[in-house]
Amino acid sequence: MPRKARIDAPGALHHVIVRGIERRKIFLDDADRDRFVERLSVVIDETQTACFAWALIPNHFHLLLRTGNEGVSRVMQRLLTGYAVTFNRRHRRQGHLFQNRYKSILCQEDTYLLELVRYIHLNPLRAGIVKSLSELEKYPYCGYRSFFKTGERPWQNTGYVLKQFGPTLSTSRRRLREFMEKGIAQGRRDDLVGGGLIRSAGGWAAVQSLRKAGIFQKNDERILGDGGFVERVLSRANEDLDRRCRIRAQGLTFESILDRVKELTSVDPELILSKDRRRKTVRARSLACCLAAEELGLTQPEIGLKLVMTQAAVSIAIRRGK
Repeated sequence: MPRKARIDAPGALHHVIVRGIERRKIFLDDADRDRFVERLSVVIDETQTACFAWALIPNHFHLLLRTGNEGVSRVMQRLLTGYAVTFNRRHRRQGHLFQNRYKSILCQEDTYLLELVRYIHLNPLRAGIVKSLSELEKYPYCGYRSFFKTGERPWQNTGYVLKQFGPTLSTSRRRLREFMEKGIAQGRRDDLVGGGLIRSAGGWAAVQSLRKAGIFQKNDERILGDGGFVERVLSRANEDLDRRCRIRAQGLTFESILDRVKELTSVDPELILSKDRRRKTVRARSLACCLAAEELGLTQPEIGLKLVMTQAAVSIAIRRGK
């Protein structure tokens, strides 16, 4: 049975897990880890993605992201492709570095944000990379340290998380430590590494209790959240899919988008496709990028090929076009 497509909703909270192919190591030394973190910082910044948690383990890594204008698939494409090329070149290897399909779970933020922040940041401790929470606070390849070193990773959104624990920095840091300590005894939380009703409800016993009470909730293995949240997400995803199908059925093409932009801006398609840098042309080109991404569902590399632009320039243009 084929796997379902990922639900890629901009503005949603995603727990992303990426493993090395055949569970091989994807970080061989600190130089690899430094290169990955540097690339992550660039992608997070350029895509306006909020990163709340991250942890690097030798053969996999975890990210907790709230996507901005870009969906998680585009964020991960930029991150994984660039790192894999650099890793292979540095270690003189060829072939795939990551498993072909990374795992992305769309999560209900108000219920799972802090639980996932704790679970992800305790990974190095569970893996034996560090031996205690105090060591984890000093470990540079996990986002937990950034909560105690103000400004160390400006691309990591520590402020939003800390505000959930208290009104002042000292209080929130103390309460965060206490929260993390309680999580150590919980061990591996299988209910937090996937979607589906059993995980979302916290286990099979909880599901049975709900059913005995006559409560039957909608569920999907791609989503971690209660039945109402799952229904809203699936409804929105189906609406977006139906909308794109209708648009394509109507014969909308990239060329017709350029014609529509001309109607709105009075800028000819030839100018949009050129390297003209006048303000009016740049605005028209940005609108064309935005419509191509939103209405046609074209990827940034596809748009870049049509407009002879780099992927980074397309990303900026889409945000400007919105």
